[in-house]
Amino acid sequence: MKVVFKKPESLTDAQFHYCPGCTHGIIHRIVAECLDELDIREKAIGICPVGCSVLAYDYFNCDMLEAAHGRAPAIATAIKRLLPDSCLFTYHGDGDLASIGMGEIVHASARGEKITVIFINNAIYGMTGGQMAPTTLLGQVTTTSPYGRKKENEGYPVKMAELLSNNQGSAYIYRAAVNNPANVIKCKKAVKKALQIQARGLGFTMVEVLSTCPTNWGMSPIDALKWVEDEMIPYYPLGEFKNAEA
Repeated sequence: MKVVFKKPESLTDAQFHYCPGCTHGIIHRIVAECLDELDIREKAIGICPVGCSVLAYDYFNCDMLEAAHGRAPAIATAIKRLLPDSCLFTYHGDGDLASIGMGEIVHASARGEKITVIFINNAIYGMTGGQMAPTTLLGQVTTTSPYGRKKENEGYPVKMAELLSNNQGSAYIYRAAVNNPANVIKCKKAVKKALQIQARGLGFTMVEVLSTCPTNWGMSPIDALKWVEDEMIPYYPLGEFKNAEA
């Protein structure tokens, strides 16, 4: 019998611990499929800091490291410089990357570090209970913004793809989403392109992925996918922001 669909070799058999409707699992599969299709699993090294993805070492079937909160880009920088033929990817949430790790990610991009960053933007702090994140939308209710985020108090949501695309060291910056099959396909193409550009040594690469957090948003999985479409994408437009190959 011909096999038309199977688990990627770059994923283990461990069951995901993520909440129902969370799209971390989809994004994990995308990354794993890209590692398989590019035949780079044996030289892939993933780094996951603090956040919902802290247990990703259980799921990716390649070398994985933990990092202190926000410090994955620094560790990835060191490993890539020591092992230039390796494939380095980091996997962050918005609290890790855009808050405590903001300095790390901006300077890794400015230096043009040859790593690939997978940035999960679900507009909220997931693991710690639903607090406001740097990416929380205006008016969005969280446990620390019970009346909705206000620009007068907390400022505007940070647009990381736009911010990092201005750095000369950035070689590829793309914002994707995984709220429907068409966007999942585009996300996979972007992740693969980022890994290919890393392999060519052109500089820093990042794919920002708009993701869901039904538990902390207080929504059903279906409603959460719709919220990405109706609320997140208008503020965080999808597409390519930087491509050194273009």
